[in-house]
Amino acid sequence: MTEKPIANMFELPVKHHLKGRFEAYTTRVGGAVGAEALGVQYIVVPPGKTGYPRHNHRNNEELFVVLQGEGTYRRGDTSWPVKAGDAIAAPAGDARTAHQLANTGHEDLKYLAISTRNDPDIIEYPDSNKYMIAASIPPGGGMMGADFKIVGRERPLLDYWDGEDTGEDLI
Repeated sequence: MTEKPIANMFELPVKHHLKGRFEAYTTRVGGAVGAEALGVQYIVVPPGKTGYPRHNHRNNEELFVVLQGEGTYRRGDTSWPVKAGDAIAAPAGDARTAHQLANTGHEDLKYLAISTRNDPDIIEYPDSNKYMIAASIPPGGGMMGADFKIVGRERPLLDYWDGEDTGEDLI
């Protein structure tokens, strides 16, 4: 039997994260309605906060739709004010597409985050010089729920043969 392809996002479970200036209440909508190729989250960010570090996805594109509040969207080296009704593109790419949506208003910033679900994905965080590789990302689970996930820094790099037994020939 097919699962009901409808859910009220205000009735779904909400997760909260808080780490200094990073705070958000997130509701995973896409997985709840059975979306397979799209990820959809309803996100609420309190005033003066941003939900996530500035980042870019190498393999996934995102679209944000502001439902309530005001904020600032930064992509690359440019920032724009955003408000309810604005649709915001965050294309896949390198650090030039690194983006962040911050609540610079006086009320909660509420928005939908819609994304492709290309797996695996590489996410770069240019402000902290780190990256995350995520694979086997479960529907409705997001990057942090990936079965295979590595968060690291570019330096020091390992040699391809690092840790391998390069001893004698096999025959």
